[in-house]
Amino acid sequence: MNSQNVGNIWRRQKFYYFLMLPGLLYFFIFHYIPMFGVSIAFKDITPFDGIEGIFGGEWVGLAHFKRFFDSYYFWNVLGNTVIISLYKLFFGFPAPILLALLLNEVTSKWFKKSVQTISYLPHFISMVVVAGLLTNLLSTDNGILNAILSALGKEAVSFLGEPAYFRTILVISDVWQSIGWGSILYLAAMAGIDPQLYEAAKMDGANRLRQMWHITLPGISFVVSILLILNVGKFLEAGFEQIFLLYSPSVYQVADIIDTYVYRQGLLQMQYSFAAAIGVFKNIVGMVLILLANYIVKKMDQPGLW
Repeated sequence: MNSQNVGNIWRRQKFYYFLMLPGLLYFFIFHYIPMFGVSIAFKDITPFDGIEGIFGGEWVGLAHFKRFFDSYYFWNVLGNTVIISLYKLFFGFPAPILLALLLNEVTSKWFKKSVQTISYLPHFISMVVVAGLLTNLLSTDNGILNAILSALGKEAVSFLGEPAYFRTILVISDVWQSIGWGSILYLAAMAGIDPQLYEAAKMDGANRLRQMWHITLPGISFVVSILLILNVGKFLEAGFEQIFLLYSPSVYQVADIIDTYVYRQGLLQMQYSFAAAIGVFKNIVGMVLILLANYIVKKMDQPGLW
């Protein structure tokens, strides 16, 4: 392609390049420039070193990584992160698919739109508000759930302070808040399925369940595979904001994850280099998981991210 053709393409499509510019600037300023700060994971700096510490701090290599791996908290925070993420992936990922499949079978438009609207609303509620609602709902003093237990003659239970209940509350509240919003992509994909496929299946005697299994699910499999890869890639995140707003020292043994540990070490104790090293470790694991998930999905003849 010669320079004249390149110039013609630029003149014809310059408006689209200008539309791309804000997004490119956003990623460059807030995602690429801060990558220089990753070097502090391999240095020993203090909050008072400033920008100079990033470039001129004392190099300590992998000392912070070794400290984290040898830490008393390592296996606890890693185990909690993996368990909570597995629960959310196992219950939270299929939930929007199931909701979308059920809504796709509804023939009443007003009922379908009503359910969609109600299920979308929790997504727009701030996690701070959700945490406040859960705290009030499960309170031992005037919480509705404990009021019901008291009416049945049972003792009040501190649900958010009991390790046996805490993870269940996390998963249920996460599914409640994300199920409606997550179903949007699946419903959009279902809208693109050729209606003639359903008509042909009806003529062959397939019932609604068979149509769902052999037409609808294969028709949205590309969306499922891509979203599954993305969810696996952020496997070690586990929901910092939700846990941070709900947990307490009494449930640290089942709720303390990598991100909450990084918050305490990095911001509260100002061990920036140590916290950065933990963040680098988490991101490396996430990168390996997303590569592995993409490889497995493509082996199953499904479209991957690349």
